[in-house]
Amino acid sequence: METDCNPMELSGVSGFEEEAELNGFEGTDMKDMRLEAEAVVNDVLFAVNTMFVSKTLRCADDVAYINVETREGNRYCLELTEAGLRVVGYAFDQVDDHLQTPYHETVYSLLDTLSPAYREAFGNALLQRLEALKREGQS
Repeated sequence: METDCNPMELSGVSGFEEEAELNGFEGTDMKDMRLEAEAVVNDVLFAVNTMFVSKTLRCADDVAYINVETREGNRYCLELTEAGLRVVGYAFDQVDDHLQTPYHETVYSLLDTLSPAYREAFGNALLQRLEALKREGQS
């Protein structure tokens, strides 16, 4: 049985917070990779065709999966862990256990290697932001 995981939902369960503190964990200190994955998606959604956290592949405290389609139309399944992000499949919701791809520290680095169109979109967005800041500084 697959379930969505969200440790923050456990905070309403009586005794969970006290037990977590006794084990040396604060409820807010626990990493929920699904939340991390959502933040990753929100950061770069503007520069890809589509990107979303997988609802099919099981998430856990230490792993989440992100599906992305680049502007070139290439589809990837990404794994997000404490080690970083890496490609684990070449289709949505596909994990190839035999695939040995390097981890990237950031989503920006990963997409920079996969998608020249991402690189261009990111550069254009940065340039527009700098121009906006320049205009604000002149007024």
